[in-house]
Amino acid sequence: MKVLLLFFSLLIVGCSTKSEINRLDGSKINASELSLKIQSLVKSANVTGIAISIFNTNEIVFKEAFGYANYKTKDSLQTDQVFYGASLSKAVFGYLVADLVIDGTIELDRPLQEYLDVPIPQLHFEKEWKGFQEIADDTRYEKVTARMCLSHTTGFPNWRWINRQGVFEPEGKLQFYFDPGTQYSYSGEAMMLLQYVVEHITGKGLEQLARERIFKPLNMDMTSYVWQNRFKENYVNGHTSNQVVLQKDTEDEAGAAGSLETTLDDYEKFVKHILQQSGKPPNVTKLMFTPNIKIQSKMQFGPLSLENTAENDNIELNYGLGWGLLRSPYGYGAFKEGHSEGFQHYSIIFPEKQIGIIILSNSDNAERIFKELLEISIADIYTPWRWENYIPYDSK
Repeated sequence: MKVLLLFFSLLIVGCSTKSEINRLDGSKINASELSLKIQSLVKSANVTGIAISIFNTNEIVFKEAFGYANYKTKDSLQTDQVFYGASLSKAVFGYLVADLVIDGTIELDRPLQEYLDVPIPQLHFEKEWKGFQEIADDTRYEKVTARMCLSHTTGFPNWRWINRQGVFEPEGKLQFYFDPGTQYSYSGEAMMLLQYVVEHITGKGLEQLARERIFKPLNMDMTSYVWQNRFKENYVNGHTSNQVVLQKDTEDEAGAAGSLETTLDDYEKFVKHILQQSGKPPNVTKLMFTPNIKIQSKMQFGPLSLENTAENDNIELNYGLGWGLLRSPYGYGAFKEGHSEGFQHYSIIFPEKQIGIIILSNSDNAERIFKELLEISIADIYTPWRWENYIPYDSK
């Protein structure tokens, strides 16, 4: 047993900054005890690697990395290594757009069409498949606003090649599934439309805007919406549920919906900034975390996303600008997940309690421990784990 514990201790990189962690319900957990519990979860669920930061009073009180950056080479995971951030990209973009709203660059409820010189279906894209020509005969595009794009209420699918049931359709076409502003349905397509409009209004690309307004001011030197050469020697590989190492896929075109590369060390700077700014002028976070649409779907994706339920009424599940929202006895929570082949992430903050957590993983098994991990670390029993499809690894 002692040998086994020694083996797993060697897979932990980083250290807790406090001996105890305050949880939402007022209880505490010893940092060493939490580390051992996480080790056990990682081993039991075959999670390749996972990196975690926890906030108390808006400061980091726990930061550790567990497991491997590359299972084949057995390189230990580090908190300064670059992860593919997947849809954490949308959380950063939500903040960026809210910042642009504050300075008057864009209005949340003004139709995006009014910012353009040509109809949205006639916009030119170098890659034709990114265009909106397929909705030329559906004038509902004239009603789409920035708020709708960021709160996933445009009526667009997530991606045109994936239908609402989650089935891949290589010949799928862009379309409206419902009238804009009337329902919730997660959409990367909507984010990309808003990105185009923001770039058109400002005359700057997404990467430049993010670097000027977020990455540089917060010293996020290892974060970018496009692949950087400086990441080459320090990145994390994704892994399948069977520990197969996935080759790194690099992106040379910034995408608000999901091209972010970041480290735990960097992303915690972003989340810390949001926690510290919550409720303060110029109230960027108030814009981000104002509820926009009540979510009644049984699950966020797949066939059950088309079924309504009252299961999440007790947490008032809703969506803000790029972030999901919920209500707890300790105030509201703002959360954002990231999910792609080989990478599974989650973050949630409770600004009124000044508590939060970031979870980055390079394993397709990671979401299977998120429910228990959230409960033991910060006593978060409010994240809608069934809606997120975070089914525990030991569930029957």
